[in-house]
Amino acid sequence: MAADVVDLIMQDHREVERLFDELKNNPDKRKGLVPVLTTLLSAHSRAEESAVYPAAAAEADEADDVAHSQEEHIEADQLLAELAATDPDSAAFDKALQNLVDAVTHHVEEEETKVLPGMRANLSQERLLELGEAFAASRKEHLGDQPDDITRDELLQQARNADISGVSSLAKDDLQKKLQQEAGE
Repeated sequence: MAADVVDLIMQDHREVERLFDELKNNPDKRKGLVPVLTTLLSAHSRAEESAVYPAAAAEADEADDVAHSQEEHIEADQLLAELAATDPDSAAFDKALQNLVDAVTHHVEEEETKVLPGMRANLSQERLLELGEAFAASRKEHLGDQPDDITRDELLQQARNADISGVSSLAKDDLQKKLQQEAGE
């Protein structure tokens, strides 16, 4: 059965929240759950960036909120990479986890109160179902990816989503630094 893109995104949000709770409350599960979290968040982000954000910006009049959401994805990728590189048994892990939880929770709240309602209001049910299929296909393609697996083309898509111009000639590493710099401002 086909699913609406908004419902699929919100399902992922609830699963991420569940994983956050598990990571906070069950330190003995951290080694196994961190790769699950990084895989889910990476796949979810890449799918939103490629399949959802361009449509939300162009068709649902959500360009400003999409640009802001894209910047939050870039920040979350950095925090996710930091978490993955931190020893789950260390005190630093709790701080890295809390920083990620805070950033992602803020992003989810904004996305669920601005971008997603705008899509529901401005796109037909047929279009929401089409985007659901595209989101699910992209998410499936990216399952197993980690934050560092991002390609130059995906970075260029992030730049378009964030309305950052003048970056098409940059090498991958320079492009990634530029996006991180812009997201940090």
